[in-house]
Amino acid sequence: MSEFDNIVDLPHNFDGRVRLFPLPELVVFPHAMQPLHIFEPRYCAMVEQSLATDRLIAMATLLPGPITDPPQISPHICIGKIITHAETDERRHNILLVGAKRATVSRELVAGTPFRVAEVVLNVETQSLDDPEKQRSLRRALLDAFAAIIPSSTNVQQGFYELMAGTMGLGPITDIIAFALGLPANVKLRLLAESDVDRRAGQLIRLLREMATGGAGIGAKESVRRSPGEFPPPFSLN
Repeated sequence: MSEFDNIVDLPHNFDGRVRLFPLPELVVFPHAMQPLHIFEPRYCAMVEQSLATDRLIAMATLLPGPITDPPQISPHICIGKIITHAETDERRHNILLVGAKRATVSRELVAGTPFRVAEVVLNVETQSLDDPEKQRSLRRALLDAFAAIIPSSTNVQQGFYELMAGTMGLGPITDIIAFALGLPANVKLRLLAESDVDRRAGQLIRLLREMATGGAGIGAKESVRRSPGEFPPPFSLN
């Protein structure tokens, strides 16, 4: 087990219930870090409860379409864990959340809280670890496809690529690249929903190759949402 696995391990008594933090357009992936500035009272209460218990918050993506009560979310979510926290003078919260596990919402619960709570099923990832040559081939193809869209003059982005080219596994590489790219939310949700690491890597390789040629309406090199080496990335407002 890696040091990262220890950081994001779910509590041994995790009962499948999570606090939901729905945001438009944002899709968080396991292994990715997302700063958040929390100021709305109901979400401040959510953060305070999380800090007092398991430090978990599930990031959910609001879906476009007709307004409903509550607003509709994608069933594919990422359970995150608060790894740093700072309270402001206005009793707001700045947190750094790291993605921990993929999960699917099975039903929302009436929990008597100002924020939404759901029961989820953890998505167990699969990978062809018994075929090391396939893993090496996918990893190399993914890194090559990613390198093709990194501006060669950007030292920070190149450093990010070199970091991933080290000992990081195929699953984390796939998730971090998917998070960093400026792909549409519906595309990211498809990648989040895919529990097979090999298939997810294959999908992302095709997307990166399309981006390199400006195809499929996704965009080319400018589709990188932010410099992958920028840390921490800008805070998101809820």
